[in-house]
Amino acid sequence: MENTTDKIRVSIVEDNHFMRNHLAEVIKQSDYCTLNGEFSSGEEAVEGLCHSAPHVVLMDIDLGEISGIKAVQYLKQKCPKVQFMMCTVHEEDEKIFEALAAGASGYILKDTKPQELITAIQELVNGGAPMSSRIARRVVTSFRQKENEKSDNNLECLSSREYEILELLVQGQLYKEIANQLNIAQETVRKHVYNVYKKLHVNNRVEAYHKFYGN
Repeated sequence: MENTTDKIRVSIVEDNHFMRNHLAEVIKQSDYCTLNGEFSSGEEAVEGLCHSAPHVVLMDIDLGEISGIKAVQYLKQKCPKVQFMMCTVHEEDEKIFEALAAGASGYILKDTKPQELITAIQELVNGGAPMSSRIARRVVTSFRQKENEKSDNNLECLSSREYEILELLVQGQLYKEIANQLNIAQETVRKHVYNVYKKLHVNNRVEAYHKFYGN
């Protein structure tokens, strides 16, 4: 956000009335967020979400004819500054990577505790890629499996340090957190990430996911 002192405007796209109300209450009770809109279907979101100008959208996957993933794919092109975080029950690898490839920058499960949800929203607007711990583990496991396959996807061009940093990025850690964990300067992390993106011919974190797992 341009002004970090403002509350984070959060919209919810969820077809289950009970779940939508629950998420809305969590947002309303937060000191850091404000509820910016509620949508009960992918069709409603595609039609009106961008007009409400949210910072973050909590997006369900199972929404009927227009799924949450399809909605993100469309809306990310229409309003690219909006950050999308899937909020779902699905833990399948296919759903996770489809959502990331579509433009989602976060992926949490519906059983996430309220405070953890607010923290994830804050991480998202600060450049992170928050994921529920079970989702992050699945992503890391898939990453390691792909790395071991040694298929023709340019993985060999990355150094061991670049692999290490990319794995932490996959877990949703911020540059500052990676720097602290690896005991290196934050600027060094930025340089490594730049080199990873350059070697893989990608421009951002989501494209890096797609490069590794989409192949």
